Amino acid sequence: MPQTKEQKQKTIEDLIEKIKKQKTMLFIDFTGLKVKEFSDLRKKMKQDNNEVKVAKKTLLDLAFKKAGLKIETKNLKGEIALVFGFQDEISPAKITYQFSQAHPNLKILGGFFYDRIIEAERIVELAKLPTREEILARLAGTILAPVSNFVRALEFNLKGLINVLAKAKN
Repeated sequence: MPQTKEQKQKTIEDLIEKIKKQKTMLFIDFTGLKVKEFSDLRKKMKQDNNEVKVAKKTLLDLAFKKAGLKIETKNLKGEIALVFGFQDEISPAKITYQFSQAHPNLKILGGFFYDRIIEAERIVELAKLPTREEILARLAGTILAPVSNFVRALEFNLKGLINVLAKAKN
């Protein structure tokens, strides 16, 4: 059923609001994706404070224009959905990439990252980066490695001393 003019205006206003508060925006083609699979994608995104929004290309063009972005959707093929990242810049790319690996019908077309349009290949590169928590864990491990090695060396020396004293007692 076609949307009324008021519904279209509401959709455009909703898109503009999301575009203004997003940190990352991805363009995906969901042609051939089953409704249940698409619902699963929405749930995964929502868990990480991201959102998937489907709209017609003409409405997307109007929303981008009103938001002050120079993005044209006519070059994007298929049924287009936008993935908005509101909290983390990388998590939408990670979730979308992992989901596309399990569901080949979902295709990443590109994105809008730090006020620049980026290609699908760059989004895949971002998705393959370790998460912030993983990087912090690695950093903590690297910082603590010399201390733990020093403690092990002292422990080894103490055990050696105890063994020598125990043999000398016998």
